[in-house]
Amino acid sequence: MPTDRMTRVNELLKREISTALFRMLAPEERVDTAAVTVTHVITSRNLRHARVLISILGHEDERGTIMSQIRDHRVEIQQWINRNMKLKYTPKLDFELDTSVEQGDHVLGILQEMEDERSIPPYYPEEADASESDEAPPYE
Repeated sequence: MPTDRMTRVNELLKREISTALFRMLAPEERVDTAAVTVTHVITSRNLRHARVLISILGHEDERGTIMSQIRDHRVEIQQWINRNMKLKYTPKLDFELDTSVEQGDHVLGILQEMEDERSIPPYYPEEADASESDEAPPYE
């Protein structure tokens, strides 16, 4: 199967899985669906299996619970895909936690700190004391 087709299949699966997760997890009210994002879907060439990478921003202590709830809805999500997409096979979904977004945010935070440190001129107190004593006060 050409890579263009696989890319389209992956993107369509990503969109349908995102919609299904929102609809199936929202009624439970224990999951903040705004924090759950489907980042990538990687489908095998024969369309039998698909790895679904999910990012959960914030809620570090609840990630295991959220992932188990998502995995519990696997069959329902596959049925959703079967109803809404025309594929030769409905892939078996394997959900995995994707931490690349948090890692990217961490790197960007470090870069921002480095940039902030460079933009502030260094302060040397001994030079400031020497220059203040040489100058006369502006108003006397």
